[in-house]
Amino acid sequence: MRDLDKALADIIAIRSQIAAGTAFRGYGPAAIAATAGVALLTAVLQYGWLDEPSRHPLTFLFGWAAAALLSAAMIWIEMVARSRRHHSGLADAMIHQAVEQFLPAAMAGVLLAAMLWKFAPEALWMLPGLWQILVSLGVFASVRSLPRTVWLAGAWYFVAGFIVLLLASQTHALSPWTMGVPFVIGQLLTAAIIYFASGEADAEE
Repeated sequence: MRDLDKALADIIAIRSQIAAGTAFRGYGPAAIAATAGVALLTAVLQYGWLDEPSRHPLTFLFGWAAAALLSAAMIWIEMVARSRRHHSGLADAMIHQAVEQFLPAAMAGVLLAAMLWKFAPEALWMLPGLWQILVSLGVFASVRSLPRTVWLAGAWYFVAGFIVLLLASQTHALSPWTMGVPFVIGQLLTAAIIYFASGEADAEE
């Protein structure tokens, strides 16, 4: 029984090593581009219906949290389908690796929002910029398993985050556009990078 357990553990370790050295093709440009539409729609709805977001920070934040969850669900559904198609028996290991790379940044964003809301609500104006910086760190963490040029998307989010922080520091106000515009551009850029890196091969299939 111990030999069987050891053999299974060795197989899992080998699969993990193979997955670590394989380019991940689970992210689909269509789903990522669609998340740009979610960001734009959220920004437009909040601009039209949310009068002075700074007076309703929870509504503002929950709106973007809902947009993030919807976007994550869209990416997840396509990621699972594509991984099964492109990575076959390695699909689970590849998906686990992709989630593991981005999860720390995502969790940091959730915990940071909860902490500011609970202990420093006057600093909530910083969240849009901080979230964009955290997304950039998640993208950079994923570079080793994605097309190398995806670092451009990480650089965009990094620079955009600091610009948003600089602009918001003048008024300490929340704005749907300081969330929407960077994410629309960033997601479209990411989708384009992934498409041109693997889109033609996918289309042939």
